[in-house]
Amino acid sequence: MFRRTIVSDVVQGIIIGGVLAFITAQIIMNAYVTTVNGWTTIFGCGELGNGMLFKAACANKLSAVNVPQEAMYWTTSVDGAGQKLSGQHDYIMHFPAGGLPPNNAFWSLTMGDAKNHFVPNPINRYSVSDRSGLVPNADGSVDIYIQNTAPAGNESNWLPAPTGNFILWLRVYLPGQAILDGEYQGPPIVEVK
Repeated sequence: MFRRTIVSDVVQGIIIGGVLAFITAQIIMNAYVTTVNGWTTIFGCGELGNGMLFKAACANKLSAVNVPQEAMYWTTSVDGAGQKLSGQHDYIMHFPAGGLPPNNAFWSLTMGDAKNHFVPNPINRYSVSDRSGLVPNADGSVDIYIQNTAPAGNESNWLPAPTGNFILWLRVYLPGQAILDGEYQGPPIVEVK
């Protein structure tokens, strides 16, 4: 039979308090997250004066934290319909004409496996960007093909995916005003049927 003592009550209180603090912090941190078209970000990371929980949310949800004027980051592990991204499917990320991420430096779309490690692939490509030689469509739009095997005729716009689940990062350096104002929305990742 277990005997209650002051020490055991204190230990239990500390454990229960720690668990409740962790759960509360997770709920509060998720309140700072903005999700649009499956992409999640937190606006205002890296700015002075943000509270401890806000800073914790930024560190927990994003791979790097900079002031927004230097860089903005979005991540997703789901397509625009909310389904887990998997190399078992083919996807397109369609940027309408004039819809590439506005910036004063560059942008990139980076692939990571389920553990967020680079994905080995036959062309050694781990990201695509405005410096990748992406070929626009006739109307000026740009399609990025996210899939495990090369898309016939569209290899220049191919971001190789693993066979399993994966994560994408959209990064914009020296973002344009539309991003800083929260007006720009990354397009959804759409499964090709």
